[in-house]
Amino acid sequence: MLELKVSRADPALLHDQVAGAIRRAIADREAAPGERLPPARDLAAVLGVNTNTVLRALRMLRDEGLLEFQRGRGIRVTGEAVPRSAVLAKARELVQLARREGYRRDELLQLIETIA
Repeated sequence: MLELKVSRADPALLHDQVAGAIRRAIADREAAPGERLPPARDLAAVLGVNTNTVLRALRMLRDEGLLEFQRGRGIRVTGEAVPRSAVLAKARELVQLARREGYRRDELLQLIETIA
């Protein structure tokens, strides 16, 4: 079973959190192309959210080309998400920009907290 987490304290919508967690699992190869995902009902139970919330997230990922729904066969991973290295590269860019503009580490973290 995938290790997915959502937080009700997070301002992001639950279905966006679920989709993000699955995207990350795909990017980290916890769910590789060709692999079946657990049923939406099981994912919902593990996450403590409504099944419709999970289904909405899965449909989003299907529309992005990451998942494929097959009647009687379940949901399969078909695409590859942005790799972790790409996210790290963007984070490094942000840190470099912040340093160049004179922001301290604590100020940058505070900025990120306000938008996250």
